[in-house]
Amino acid sequence: MIGEEIKTGLSRRGYTVDWVQDLESAAMALDLENFMLVVLDLGLPDGSGLELLQTLRAKRRQLPVIILTAWDAVQDRIRGLDCGADDYMVKPFELEELSARIRALTRRSRGEGTPIIRFGDLAVNPADMRVFRNESPLRLSRSEYTLLMTFLQNIGKILTEQELETALYGWEKGIESNAVQVHIHNLRKKIGPGIIKNIRGFGYLMEKPS
Repeated sequence: MIGEEIKTGLSRRGYTVDWVQDLESAAMALDLENFMLVVLDLGLPDGSGLELLQTLRAKRRQLPVIILTAWDAVQDRIRGLDCGADDYMVKPFELEELSARIRALTRRSRGEGTPIIRFGDLAVNPADMRVFRNESPLRLSRSEYTLLMTFLQNIGKILTEQELETALYGWEKGIESNAVQVHIHNLRKKIGPGIIKNIRGFGYLMEKPS
């Protein structure tokens, strides 16, 4: 299925992906979770994805939305964009192009002209998911990169192990109980000690640099 292929492909590129397959599940997920972006197929079993998009915009949610559809007529594209879509892709498409459009939209939604995130001697370029320490490139796994970005987006906030599991695995079940601890241990070895602190009984913290 195309949804499974997209989820697998984007996960391998460092994204945490939740895949739902009908309007009801999508609406529930959007109410319960904070997402960076929505990739929306118009051909859903219980209705058109445009219904969800219109509901999203009626609530003044400015979440970036990329429409996927087999409809390639100009009027179909105009309708999708007029309903509030930020981008429109016609099937079939290349996953690399979808990934590039996701990067462009997330940069735009954050108002980032030069999307370099700096923290102490670390520098992260979300556009290509490269990480540097003292100008030297680091080789991070997908999970390590996802954890690092989660901490950078929540500097000064204690994150529980459950919150970090959600960032890593979405709604998947059957996760090893020490998976987060292992990934944090490996990440600390690469980015340096003292950056991610263990707050006993609460979770983990990346403090603002002094």
